[in-house]
Amino acid sequence: MGQCTTMEDKWKEAKLGRIFKANDNFEISDNPRGIITNSTYVSHMGIHKEFFQKFEYFLDGLKSLVIIAGGAKWIWNWADDFYADATQILDFYHAKEHLCEFAANYFVKTDQRSQWVEEQCKVMLEDDVGKVIEVLKQLPESPNKKTEKQKHNLIKYYHTNKKRMRYCAFLKRGLQIGSGAIESAHRNVLQQRMKLSGQRWTKKGFQQVSNLRAVYKSNNWARISNLAKMAA
Repeated sequence: MGQCTTMEDKWKEAKLGRIFKANDNFEISDNPRGIITNSTYVSHMGIHKEFFQKFEYFLDGLKSLVIIAGGAKWIWNWADDFYADATQILDFYHAKEHLCEFAANYFVKTDQRSQWVEEQCKVMLEDDVGKVIEVLKQLPESPNKKTEKQKHNLIKYYHTNKKRMRYCAFLKRGLQIGSGAIESAHRNVLQQRMKLSGQRWTKKGFQQVSNLRAVYKSNNWARISNLAKMAA
């Protein structure tokens, strides 16, 4: 998700989805993220139900779906309801971010904190998040009630997303475990055009331009050219 400035509601959330095939994702030696040669983008400003209506159009007929996202419940509720057979992956860096936030409050010493976080991340990547959950449960109780509550929330969060955090198995299958592809898409598809200095958009204007931007970045500009010719 991203945000832009609108004339009606100041900051407004813009949703962006990215669809690409596994054989369009190439690993290159000097880029750890690799490169994706072809993608289809869907942009929408508004409620998530409307976004999904647009997004699902491009999923029809696709098999062996893999859905990678952050922790937004509405995304996973949608995936559970309509794409139960899809592989769901919680963005690893999102999961790590929650761990770091807890560790920053629980551990006083920076070195101890960093070492502990790296150890737990290694377990998540090479083994199972269930072991990280057990480590969290066995930590001595914090004298700070807010930190202790944060620990319980983190345990609950990991437990809820356990099936989406089987990173070792995902990596063995050659799957991505991070949402870098959509984060870079927000910059390249939307922000480069929609968040220039001094820009303020109407909702309608934003949607129209972001739709054009999504079509352009999807290398499907011929659709627009054909429509323009038909209207001429």
